[in-house]
Amino acid sequence: MIGFNELTALFGGILIGTSATVLLLFNGRIAGISGIVNGAISFKSAESWRWIFIVGMLMGSALYEYVLAAQPTPISTFAPWAMLGGGFLVGFGTRMGNGCTSGHGVCGLGRLSLRSLVAVLTFMASAIATVFLTHHVLPGGL
Repeated sequence: MIGFNELTALFGGILIGTSATVLLLFNGRIAGISGIVNGAISFKSAESWRWIFIVGMLMGSALYEYVLAAQPTPISTFAPWAMLGGGFLVGFGTRMGNGCTSGHGVCGLGRLSLRSLVAVLTFMASAIATVFLTHHVLPGGL
């Protein structure tokens, strides 16, 4: 497993916070990824900034993975059915919670939103329960 690198984490956090702040300052929009992707694929408006944001995220992660990373990211050993199921549950949760971890966690908490605080606490409780179930309750884990 790749070790934790404090400088990489700090730099990544600074980039996320800066991009969220720049988007809010210059576009008046919240950098919630589920809302950005939903708006981009629904084609309800001709807001090209959504596609630019998505392409920038993909290019940034590719730049890190193929140019800057000291080691390649390990290939996942999770079962494809588990990843698909988890993806559908995350999508359902973002619709139900009216936003995702980036929208509520990065932007909402930064704006001192009580609704976002409740959402983030719910996300964290769900994550803790999921890890407990998959590592301590289910036979053999996932």
